[in-house]
Amino acid sequence: MDNKLSEEAIALLRQLIATPSFSREEAGTARLIEGFFQQRGIPVERSGNNVWARSRHWQEMNPTVLLNSHHDTVKPAAGWQRDPFEPVVEGGALYGLGSNDAGGPLVALIAAFLFFCDSRELPFNLILAATAEEEVSGANGIASILSEIPTPKLGIIGEPTQMQLAIAERGLMVIDAVVRGKAGHAARDEGVNAIYLALEDINWIRQYRFEKVSPSLGPVKATVTQAEAGHQHNVVPDTCRYVIDVRTQECYTNQEVFDILQQHTRAELKARSMRLNPSGIPEGHAIVQAARQLGLNTFGSPTLSDQALCPFPTVKIGPGDSARSHTADEFILLSEVEAGINTYIQLLDTFAGKCAQIG
Repeated sequence: MDNKLSEEAIALLRQLIATPSFSREEAGTARLIEGFFQQRGIPVERSGNNVWARSRHWQEMNPTVLLNSHHDTVKPAAGWQRDPFEPVVEGGALYGLGSNDAGGPLVALIAAFLFFCDSRELPFNLILAATAEEEVSGANGIASILSEIPTPKLGIIGEPTQMQLAIAERGLMVIDAVVRGKAGHAARDEGVNAIYLALEDINWIRQYRFEKVSPSLGPVKATVTQAEAGHQHNVVPDTCRYVIDVRTQECYTNQEVFDILQQHTRAELKARSMRLNPSGIPEGHAIVQAARQLGLNTFGSPTLSDQALCPFPTVKIGPGDSARSHTADEFILLSEVEAGINTYIQLLDTFAGKCAQIG
């Protein structure tokens, strides 16, 4: 790898840190990334706060590989001892909000894209997309541009995974439940207590084990996390509401899990959204084989990313550590960014040799 690539990537990361880019407020960093490509004479497109560029020698007959990461951030957590928008390097670590999640992975992917941008040898086209609203799974993020780009045969999603390859990722579904009973006077043991009916549901949810178990993510996890009922001590409540947090895996769609829960509970269930589906890629896929050839570990990820919104095969990999995400004094090691660039390049190069198996 040319050292210039690493220097350009880290310089861009410093600029991104210095530019506030909370979810749905990413216009500043979108302009930065757009300008970065324009300065290098690379045609770039933008929709809202999403920015993408294509490799120069585009061949319509070739499949497309999407390189994607996000440039939005959460708001600073309590406890920052530094200015979260001042990029400072100390002891080989670059501090700043979004440095680890997901600035480091984003600039490393951009550097890998630049490395291959002029290549006529790749058996696939590359699109680099820096997208918005990932932290809130927003409608104006990656989902909003998928109709504007050729459907990828593969997506490589940049998130801090210590350069291990996530080959599956849990989905998320939040369900609001309402159980209806009949009001009555508590002293006379009248009515039908909605709390007791809800407890039957909750006990079933607690004990139920979904039949299909993912080899990389384990079982589906359904947890009741909130409950509310009653307004007066001497009135048997006629309504009890509770919330189920459901973490799905690739053996089931969100709809399938919802249907199973509805069949076995008396509550009226309503999912807030079914957009955040689980994802997984076959272990025999060429990108997984390429990663293993390079000695990279594979795992199932419990955390959400834009994989959940991509209706095509994806993997998740990037420099940095997920444990640092959303924490005070967030940082990424410069050596992690440099190693990430090298690994992305090696992964794409090795994958190119196996491209006949894509899809």
